[in-house]
Amino acid sequence: MNQIENVLITGLFDKNYNDFTIGTILDEVISLVETAGGTYSGKIIQKGRYPDRSYLMGKGKVEEIETYIDANDIDMIVSMNPLSSIQQRNLEKKLDIKVIDRTRLILDIFALHARTLEGKLQVELAQLLYMLPRLIGKGIELSRLGGGIGTRGPGETKLESDRRVIKKKISIIKKKLEKVRGNRALQRKHRQQSPVPLVSIVGYTSAGKSTLFNLLTNEAVFVTKKLFSTLDPLVRRVDLREKGKGYYCLMSDTVGFIRDMPEELLTSFYATLEEINESDIILLLSDISDPDNEKQISEVLKVLRSMNVDADKIITVYNKIDNLDNGNEMSDKKDRSDDDAVYISAKMEIGITKLKKIIFNKFFRYYDRFRFSLNKSDTRVNSISKWAIVLNRSYKGEVINFDVLCDREKMVKFSNENKEI
Repeated sequence: MNQIENVLITGLFDKNYNDFTIGTILDEVISLVETAGGTYSGKIIQKGRYPDRSYLMGKGKVEEIETYIDANDIDMIVSMNPLSSIQQRNLEKKLDIKVIDRTRLILDIFALHARTLEGKLQVELAQLLYMLPRLIGKGIELSRLGGGIGTRGPGETKLESDRRVIKKKISIIKKKLEKVRGNRALQRKHRQQSPVPLVSIVGYTSAGKSTLFNLLTNEAVFVTKKLFSTLDPLVRRVDLREKGKGYYCLMSDTVGFIRDMPEELLTSFYATLEEINESDIILLLSDISDPDNEKQISEVLKVLRSMNVDADKIITVYNKIDNLDNGNEMSDKKDRSDDDAVYISAKMEIGITKLKKIIFNKFFRYYDRFRFSLNKSDTRVNSISKWAIVLNRSYKGEVINFDVLCDREKMVKFSNENKEI
């Protein structure tokens, strides 16, 4: 984007919405605008009326918006509510200004942050799915609006104004993503044959997932306060030495969630989100210092339930305890949260040892160290690494000596050969 755009945020809310909830939603949209490269210049909201079919908000409120635009050098409007194609078109025509909704803004940020081929394909699919039902007449002529927020990705070309062309492109992208999904399935199958757990970090955006991932894996993933900075999941190794040398897990950092996650994104990122469902352990990370953290956890759990994630896999982790003012506030937070939750500060490295022990005990509690020998010709030699962590193997003539970590039940088939140490 060549210049910073001044953004007016608008919203229509039910009369039952309290000021705190509205303020929280507004703060999130402001963060989205700033992440996309815009500047928040003001808000105009309306409460207690049914949505207007033509403009969403009442005509009187639209006139108020028009006056505000003229007086404050506004470049674009972002609606906190979803806009129909008719509402968007009417607002743009009346106000002579670019108008997008929150969903389009989120899709724009995803387009900004996509790095890998898979990520770019998923974002492009989400944008096309968003645009298709909104085509009317000549379609959404985003190209006439110039560059800036809401025009990144496939929205920049006029080809997408043709419904037939969009449908064809959607079909092509889905086929490409199916190949990616197939590759992921093979990778998952390989991991499932491994005695090492996959741990996924999930949570509300800006809960500190990348900071925790960096700390546990000794990686250098880019960390920023901007929303949705992580789109392409990384899988790295984490050493777990709590019970002895050789124990480790694989950890995945995933895209952050937000309230009312656009359906187009959930559909497009299905292959990526599928990684979460296949995890052995899920760390649900939450910013305990955020006043709205309980609602944020609820939003993440809603997505996980829609994916049929096993609740027993989930460990709730409250991050940023260093941001709490005092011990009384910490005690109050604990009283209202999960008894089995873990309290940490990834930034200050507080509670990390306990977190790693909990991960260890959840998966490795029935593991022990064993030593056994097999003849080189034994057909089981090649399958050992699928059910045991091989610490050492040594050769003596026709015999191979193994030193492994594995589940005690796995050793039953080797009862004649093994010796526990």
